[in-house]
Amino acid sequence: MTEAIKQFFLETVGKELCVFFCSMIPIIELRGAIPMGAAFNATIGGMPFWLTYILSVLGNMLPVPFILLFIKKVIRWMSVSKVKFFNKIANFLLNRVEKKRDKIEKYSFWGVCLFVAVPLPVTGAWTGSLIAAMIDMKFWKALLSCLLGVMIAGVVMTIVSYGVAAIF
Repeated sequence: MTEAIKQFFLETVGKELCVFFCSMIPIIELRGAIPMGAAFNATIGGMPFWLTYILSVLGNMLPVPFILLFIKKVIRWMSVSKVKFFNKIANFLLNRVEKKRDKIEKYSFWGVCLFVAVPLPVTGAWTGSLIAAMIDMKFWKALLSCLLGVMIAGVVMTIVSYGVAAIF
């Protein structure tokens, strides 16, 4: 199944766009796209680390401005929606942010940056943008904080992924 999906994307959009699009997907983000680029380099001849890094950072950052600008409106809409599932998600997010608001606001710029930089699932640019928007961080400050975090995570993932790929 995974092989069929991989072949479909590789034949349809190519390995470069495959890495770019993968880095936009929530949870996977650049943490999954860079190892994919390293695997392409090792198996199908050639995706250099610098191209994988650039495509992954650009793809991971593409949704960030939209999240920063619109997520509060989406959550507000979800909280008053007639769909209970949306209400639960919105209330969960709002309660979670309110509970941790003091800590988050205390470290704001660097806190969001380091949160995004940790190369673990659910700590990427999507969640960092959500956090920045929910604490009303200024748009450009939040964007820069997320960018620095994504770049740091990208460097870590590139070193790990291409180092492991070189061993095998």
